Amino acid sequence: MELSGRSVVLTGVGREGQVGEAVARAFAERGARVYLVDRTGDEARARSDALNAAGLRSAALSADLSDPAAVDALAARVRDATSGRVHALVHLAGGFAASGPVADSDPAAWTRQFTINLTTAYLTARAFLPLVRATKGAMVFFGSEAALPGARVSGIAAYAAAKGAVLTLVQALAQEERDNGVRANALAPAAIRTAANLAEMGPDTAYVTREAVADVVLWLCSDAARAVTGQVVRVR
Repeated sequence: MELSGRSVVLTGVGREGQVGEAVARAFAERGARVYLVDRTGDEARARSDALNAAGLRSAALSADLSDPAAVDALAARVRDATSGRVHALVHLAGGFAASGPVADSDPAAWTRQFTINLTTAYLTARAFLPLVRATKGAMVFFGSEAALPGARVSGIAAYAAAKGAVLTLVQALAQEERDNGVRANALAPAAIRTAANLAEMGPDTAYVTREAVADVVLWLCSDAARAVTGQVVRVR
């Protein structure tokens, strides 16, 4: 898959060993210029420096993706750097925390899960749509198996509900942007094999590798998936 000349924005790239690092490298190794975003810029800068040291093309940016003005400013910076053309937006930003039984849950924890998972997805999509429309490109969001019918969600209602709302947002984007040539899809991965997840959940959990997740993201953003929109791809 050749992606030379394409610009790809990845939010929530995160620490070394996380899935964002694998997705960023997969795009960069195929010729794309990747714009890596995190809240402070520190992790994005470290990941970007590693890619550039390998002869790949990358830039690091920072933004609070829960702040509308900050996200608009981020999109403006990317617009100026790409002549207003983004071929793919991959929204990895988000987070997990158990909220406990609904009857005993803290409303602040509920709000937090919706802010970091749903609000960031909405604001990022809204700000970057004009740039993705310019290329008739793709948007990919991360849901979760916890958001799918029949999932076991006891004790994690806030997270599961927020990720379920992300999947609904993806449906709306796919329907609203079809005539503009923009595709919107989501992944619903099982637990991803990272050092952090291994430490928290142990070696006996059924994991999907970072590289397998990256392959699915690449495909959804490629010309091979040009007829695919509004889909939730389960990855396990």
